[in-house]
Amino acid sequence: MSNKKEILKKRFDKLRQHYEALKAYKQLIDKLSAQVDIYQPENFNKLEIQDKAVFDAYLKRFASIQDFLGAKIFPMILELSGISYGKMTEVLYAVEREEIIDSLEHWIELREVRNDLEHDYPDNLSAALKDLKYCVDNFETLESYYLKALDFAKQQVHAPV
Repeated sequence: MSNKKEILKKRFDKLRQHYEALKAYKQLIDKLSAQVDIYQPENFNKLEIQDKAVFDAYLKRFASIQDFLGAKIFPMILELSGISYGKMTEVLYAVEREEIIDSLEHWIELREVRNDLEHDYPDNLSAALKDLKYCVDNFETLESYYLKALDFAKQQVHAPV
């Protein structure tokens, strides 16, 4: 069991790195949006390339955190706490029951919006900026999923995370 707890600790260490980067990108985006409405296509198009790159980096980390939570963290903390599951939908129902995520519907919506962004951006800029704003506005939601998973691991699994 302690070997699995060490694996979980390493996974949380990696997740923490993604989270810290996402938080830094969010601060840069907030700074940019305080100056101009960056979610309007004409304003977005006027941004410097390095400012636009911040959005790409944000989305990459946003997707990485959600994927990592779903594939690597949630199943392991459930297993180590003795909660049985089978398919991924059962994992998500269990983490919803444990109040790690606020709702399965919200989790799926976040995933769908960010997947749309990966396919539409920059082809349909107006729609992509709307989805981008949604992901930026949901930083705190994703952050809460990370922090609640971390807390669950500490309290229920007694993992050294």
